[in-house]
Amino acid sequence: MTQQPPDRRFEPRHPANARGIVVAPGLELPCLIVDQSGAGLRVRLDRGFALTGTVIVIDLARGMAIECTVAWSKGLEVGLKQSGQMSLRGLVPSRFAAAREAFRRAGG
Repeated sequence: MTQQPPDRRFEPRHPANARGIVVAPGLELPCLIVDQSGAGLRVRLDRGFALTGTVIVIDLARGMAIECTVAWSKGLEVGLKQSGQMSLRGLVPSRFAAAREAFRRAGG
């Protein structure tokens, strides 16, 4: 029997199962938000892509842009450390402009 590695998270994860879009310079990639905690989230990409640095994940159901830093990736799944979030249903700072446009194109 294989033993599970210890969970090193400081906050519990909660299943999300929400549709999303990963936005980075020159990139919009559909994803599934698998689970979330107060500090981060895990997404599953529709196709293999090497994400690095800072990205914005759009939670389509909530209309939220979540600013994140890539912590790890394995196959189609990516672990992200959350650094901030903002509603896309009003005025947004310029750093969230591409995310708002992607949200609108997705029907938000």
